[in-house]
Amino acid sequence: MKIKTAQMSYEEVLALPTEVHEKPRKQSMLFRSLLKILSIVDLKATKFKYRTIGMERLLPDEPCLVLMNHSSFIDLKIAATLLYPRPFNVVCTSDGFVGKNWLMKMIGCIPTRKFISDVTLVRDMVYTVKELKSSILMFPEASYSFDGTATPLPESIGKCLKLLKVPVVMISTYGAFARDPLYNGLKLRKVKVSADMEYLLSPEEIAEKPAVELNEILEKKFSYDHFRWQQENKVRIDEPFRADGLNRVLYKCPNCHAEGEMTGKGIHIVCGHCKKEYELTEYGFMKAVKGETEFPHIPDWYHWERECVKEELLQDTYRLEVPVAIYMMVNTKCIYQVGTGTLSHSKEGFHLTGCEGKLDYRQEPLASYSLYSDFCWYEIGDVICIGNDKAQYYCFPEGDRDIVAKTRLATEELYKMIKENRAERRKNEL
Repeated sequence: MKIKTAQMSYEEVLALPTEVHEKPRKQSMLFRSLLKILSIVDLKATKFKYRTIGMERLLPDEPCLVLMNHSSFIDLKIAATLLYPRPFNVVCTSDGFVGKNWLMKMIGCIPTRKFISDVTLVRDMVYTVKELKSSILMFPEASYSFDGTATPLPESIGKCLKLLKVPVVMISTYGAFARDPLYNGLKLRKVKVSADMEYLLSPEEIAEKPAVELNEILEKKFSYDHFRWQQENKVRIDEPFRADGLNRVLYKCPNCHAEGEMTGKGIHIVCGHCKKEYELTEYGFMKAVKGETEFPHIPDWYHWERECVKEELLQDTYRLEVPVAIYMMVNTKCIYQVGTGTLSHSKEGFHLTGCEGKLDYRQEPLASYSLYSDFCWYEIGDVICIGNDKAQYYCFPEGDRDIVAKTRLATEELYKMIKENRAERRKNEL
């Protein structure tokens, strides 16, 4: 899938008019049916099956909030099939509207910016369930998982549930990540996909529980490990490209600790510095070709990388500074290529400069609990996206270094550290 782009100067992009906000539209039966029909081929190819749990509690015409874990592009096709013929609006990242604004609105999509506080989104969601009497499909993790485990949920999700006052339904997928992991460059594997659709919370249960407890319930439901699922269910993936791009996630060698030297190709990932080689087995384990296997489980390797980043932050040695190609989004007509620059990241947050000295943007660490980062974004390249409600900056690192995953880890750990430090200070002041 590609996105519409255009080349324009930074000043010209800033001068473009902003779009007027429109309220969400209710899906017509035509578009509901079209989504379901377009999903048939992919779901048939995966021999898709599903089961429902407690869904008899939801009335046929009762709006609900549907929360779904985010694994791959097939997620929306699964939801469109399971929810049919119920009308639903989809909370969708605003760049998904680029070049197809009218179509996305007719489908019922509600635009938002990832990891940015969005009061307008909350208003749109309330309008959708109260006025349109339509359900809402939301991927609260906001980004695809890099390592097959859950990504952080927004702290505001419990408050959102209490504000909407509608039942909450959970869709959990199995096999979707194994079929199409983000790191693998859009190469599909032959894996069966299934899903559970469960009635999770009633309006009465939501009303009687505090937001903190609702957050805890959702965090437990969004606790998963797709590689563990593959291993325990003995799902065999024998594609010869299964380790292609794995270096995007496993960017640090556990043997020599070199970063940016890993190369994932075929069924192996190898460190260019110490030459140690690992095989990604058909059942999802990592195995050293020679010597010790430090991390047989990919999420354990990724967690170790997180701990290394955390230690760098504690020691004040973490710093990113990389040349980037810069694209901007200020409306849904195009993603505008505005030039080149330098993206820096440290304990002070992000700092983006470029466009011949005209662009100078800073983003504090507490601006977001995670980072909008992606692999092979719309087939342009690996991306780090920062910004605010006025403009989004899509930064494509130049060179061969794999920095996207580390930058997301650093963003999350830095946010947690500052929040914990502030909480500790307040506690000591009491």
